[in-house]
Amino acid sequence: MRIAAAFAVLSALAVSACGFTPMYAEPGVGSPLRRIAVVAQDDRLGYRVREQLEDALGWDRSAAPLYRLTTQVEQDRRSLGRRIDDTATRYELTVKAAWTLTPVAGGTPVTGVETVTTTYAAADQPYAAIAAQQDGEERAASELARLIRLDLMQALSNR
Repeated sequence: MRIAAAFAVLSALAVSACGFTPMYAEPGVGSPLRRIAVVAQDDRLGYRVREQLEDALGWDRSAAPLYRLTTQVEQDRRSLGRRIDDTATRYELTVKAAWTLTPVAGGTPVTGVETVTTTYAAADQPYAAIAAQQDGEERAASELARLIRLDLMQALSNR
């Protein structure tokens, strides 16, 4: 028991001595992520991407934003597989998001593009088909937010 406690204390001292800072600590990359205001297009998919990005970044609404993230989202849906009556059995949804991170105080913006592809089953009932499509959009928006967050972390760590 004492050996484990001594090891834990020594490990903590070793990590603190090397200059390690957790990602979400104030001096690291985490604090600028919380102060990025997200702007998206005014449609259902744009709203979903903005909502997912705000959650992924942990946006602090009480603090003034340091950066403005503008996204432009395009989607393409194509049918996969065919039944005997020539209707689709699945759909492939490809969502492409072009983003621009601009410092509010001025400076050089950073841009990037991410693409995500998801699939969902085609349903015969109208409500089920709409629900499946919206679920596919939600999964695509969530994955885009994750990828854009990783891009932003890399961009901000290089500054």
